[in-house]
This record gives sequence, C-alpha cells and structure tokens, in this order.
Amino acid sequence: MTARIQVSHPGPDNDRPPPVRPALGAVAWKETVHLLGNLPLALVGFVYTVTMVATAGGLSVTAIGLPLLALGLLGSRQLGRVERARARVLLGVRVEEPTPLPGPRRAGGFFPWLWAGLKDPVAWRTVLYELVRLPWGVLTFTVALVGLLVLWPVLPYLVRWLSNVDRLMVRGLLSPSDELERRIAELESDRGVVVDTAAADMRRIERDLHDGAQARLVALAMGLGLAKEKLLEDPDAAAAMVDEAHGEVKLALQELRDLARGIHPAVLTDRGLDAALSAVASRCVVPVKVAVDLEERPAAAIEGIAYFTVSELLQNVSKHAGARGASVEVWRTSGTASGRLLIRVSDDGRGGAGVGGGSGLAGLAERLRAVDGVFAVDSPEGQGTVVTAELPWRVRG
Repeated sequence: MTARIQVSHPGPDNDRPPPVRPALGAVAWKETVHLLGNLPLALVGFVYTVTMVATAGGLSVTAIGLPLLALGLLGSRQLGRVERARARVLLGVRVEEPTPLPGPRRAGGFFPWLWAGLKDPVAWRTVLYELVRLPWGVLTFTVALVGLLVLWPVLPYLVRWLSNVDRLMVRGLLSPSDELERRIAELESDRGVVVDTAAADMRRIERDLHDGAQARLVALAMGLGLAKEKLLEDPDAAAAMVDEAHGEVKLALQELRDLARGIHPAVLTDRGLDAALSAVASRCVVPVKVAVDLEERPAAAIEGIAYFTVSELLQNVSKHAGARGASVEVWRTSGTASGRLLIRVSDDGRGGAGVGGGSGLAGLAERLRAVDGVFAVDSPEGQGTVVTAELPWRVRG
C-alpha cells in the first residue's frame, strides 16, 4: 500500500500573512492613557491647590480668608470628582461619590456652613492627593512615554504596576469617609422615615378617635340627655333610650380596645410575641399556624415592630392573597454577637406581591430599614408568597 501525500502549493490564499494583533490589549491601552494624562491633570491640580491654600492662608487675618478657603475646598471636591470619573473610565475603579455638603440654608446658617466646609475631610484628602500627584505624575508620564517609544515588550507590565499604585491612591484618598459617612447618610434617611411614620400613626390615631369612639360618645351623651328629659313623662321611652345607650357604650369600649390594640396590645406586653401573634392569627380569615421559638424576649421596641409587621402581613393575606392557609415563624439566629430576630410569613395564595412604590409592603420595608432590619418578598405568580423580615436582636431592659 502506498501512502499518498498531498502537497499544497503556494497560491493567492496561502500567501496571506496572519491577522495583525495589537501589541497591547484594551485594558493596557487605557492604563497607558491614564498614566500619560497624569502629568497635565497633576499640574492643574497642584497649581490650583497651592494657589488656593496660599491665597486663603495669606488672607486668613481678614474677614474673607476663611470663606475663601471654604470655597476653595469646595473646588477641591470638584477636582476629586474629575479624578474619580477618570479612574472609573480608564482604570475600572468604582469609588462612591461622597455625600454633598449642605448649603447655608440646610446647614442652619452661614457660620455652620462655613465650619462644615473648613473641616470637610473629603476636601482635605483631595488637597493631599493633588499635592502628592505632581511628582508621581512626572514619573508616570516619563515611564509611559519611554515605554511607548522603546520598551514595548515590558510596557504592559510597567503600566499595570504603575496603574495599581494609582488605584490605591484613588481608593485611599478620594473615597468617602469609609463606612462612617455612608452610615451617617443612612441614619439621616432612616430618621426621616421614623419621623414620617410616627406622624402618620399619630394622624391615624387622631382620625380613629374623632371618627369612631368620639363620635359614638357624643351620640351617647345626646341619647342620655334625651332619656333624662323623658324620664318623668315617658318612662318606657326613657328606658328604651337608656338601653340603646348601654349598647352604644359597649360599642365605644370595643372601639377603644381595638384602638389600644393598634397602639400597643396588652397581650404583647404581658405575655410576649407567642401569645400576641396567636391572637392576631385567630382574627385572620384563613387558618394560620404560628411557631415562635424564642428562649427569651427581645427589647420592647423590637418586639413591637415584629408584632406589627406580622399583623400587617396577615391583614394582607386576609384581603389580597386569596389563600387557603398561612404560617408564621419567628426565631432567633446566632450568626452575630447578639443574633438577629427572623420572621417568616408565608401563604399559598395567588402570589404576585411586590415591594412597589406606595404599597403597604414598601412601608413595612422602610420601617424595618429604619432599625437596621431587612425585608424580602418572594412571590411568584400562582405560587404563594413568602415574606422574610430580619430585625436586630436587642436585649430586653
């Protein structure tokens, strides 16, 4: 058997050179552009910073020195914004923008605004960043330019090393004040939610008193007045009116009990979550299984939030879920030093619930976030709803 070998002769197709590939990838090119741009931007930032500090320092003995320094620090914040944007585009560094400083009106006047601007840590770190950038910008510009012209084989390694230093500088000097500043912003937002919620609860209580028990007591007083007038001339009519007033008293007492339960139920104070949630479940239109696994009671505030969360969720089950049954589970986790209080309310209804704007679930989520809680809804269409709430565990005083 003879092996047949096929030899390809050069032709038009075989003479084509391999496709051209770039010597540097896209990331390396972006890093190179960033390093080349360091010098001109560092010059601008250095000149601005030195001029601002020198001018404001020289005029500090006058009335305009400190306000001028505060305005200059606001300008430094804008330079930091530019550098963060450049690092985000060219280096892929995602640094959150710091919280804006409040204006004179929100700060409470000119002097509180001036003091906040003068001690702004974000602006002063940007000043330090601009001062150290000039020598670094000269070095990175020189190395990147020489690498482009001469050191092609090692250029990707050089720009990566220098860019990593730039990334560290941006994260270290141009980021917000770590978790503290973000936490302050979150607490300010949560404080507004708590204040709004308290005001809404107060309006609800006033409305319930005015439209319910108060109106019923006024009618009761009028009925008793008429009965008093008829007591001598028509005792039978007066007795009927007193009997009707007695019924009105019972209804008024029931409305007051319901209102008190809405503020803070006595069973929760006396017997804790297990008994209180069982009482709530007994008023639900569908059968509800309640399982509370707590060795001790949490703080009264956390206990109250947990109660009203379950109460509102079960009201949603009664009104909207179309379920045949529901369950409530409450337990304490031990993942952290003090643990967390977990609540799970589930039903087998139609599903489709969501934390949309303006919904009752959105209000619950805001209330829980105001106390460092977590609120999650899993509600696929036609497969029921599972709502999980998590609250910080606080020791009962």
